Amino acid sequence: MVTTHVSATHTPAAETAGRSSIGFSEKAKGYLALTKPRVVELLLVTTLPTMFYAHGFAGKSGVPSLWLMVATMVGGALAAGASGAFNCYIDRDIDKVMNRTSKRPLVTGVITPREALVFSWVLTVLAVALLWSVNPLTGMLGIGAIFVYVVVYSLILKRRTSQNIVWGGAAGCFPVLIAWAAVTNTIQWPAVILFMIIFLWTPPHYWPLSMRYSDDYNAVNVPMLGAIAGSRTVAVQVVLYTWAMVVCSLLMIPLGGAGIVYTVTAAAAGAWFLYEAHVLYSNSKKDLVTKKNAMKVFHASITYLTLVFLSLAVDPFVGSALMG
Repeated sequence: MVTTHVSATHTPAAETAGRSSIGFSEKAKGYLALTKPRVVELLLVTTLPTMFYAHGFAGKSGVPSLWLMVATMVGGALAAGASGAFNCYIDRDIDKVMNRTSKRPLVTGVITPREALVFSWVLTVLAVALLWSVNPLTGMLGIGAIFVYVVVYSLILKRRTSQNIVWGGAAGCFPVLIAWAAVTNTIQWPAVILFMIIFLWTPPHYWPLSMRYSDDYNAVNVPMLGAIAGSRTVAVQVVLYTWAMVVCSLLMIPLGGAGIVYTVTAAAAGAWFLYEAHVLYSNSKKDLVTKKNAMKVFHASITYLTLVFLSLAVDPFVGSALMG
């Protein structure tokens, strides 16, 4: 249990004092904020390219049907939004203490806890129904994604272990499985490799961010590795996970039917991200790690993942598999 002392200026009552009602526009923005739109955007970046690639891997020309793409993308966005909303509901006690989250709608009082909980369940039902309409496997994977993020990560791991983001972060890997299942109604080796790329990417993506906001996490006793461990320990882990991620990404060549576009991009982007990870480690040995250069790795991780999955989308249309 996290015990915190919050000043009146950070309570919902203080934020909403003097207002007889909250306007529709403000309410709508509050509901949107609950879904964590930036996280949803990042997840969708991996979904559509995977659908394109799965379509080509299955030996089909062109792209998946418009209905299939829309249903999968919207269903995935709703599932991610539901997960984010549940997380905001669960973490509302610590969100009001952390500077980074102090403007979330449950903290300011724009959205009440009851409204947030109802909203979360409505999104969940809509997400599962839409994904299930694609095929039952896709629907079950949607349920799994929400369960891992809400129960495994938010309720069980987040406040108990520094490995929280490693295992809880698996929820962010589900969109590639959902995308692959939507196109093929099965899970094949390329989908597993893509899942593992994102799984191994998550720690070097999130731990630098937790270094940047270490004061926030320490204030609420959430044991993010970047907040509780020394910079050298964190940097070593970032380097190790990055190496594993890059190696895993190259498995798409012998096992996933990758062509020249993906191969060149994955190798080049991987080398660049490895360089950034090693720079962080070099700085940590000299005790020169700052919040600024930690965030440089965080932003580099987003660019890396975007480049790899954009190349995945283009790859089926240029040439053929290099191996196999």
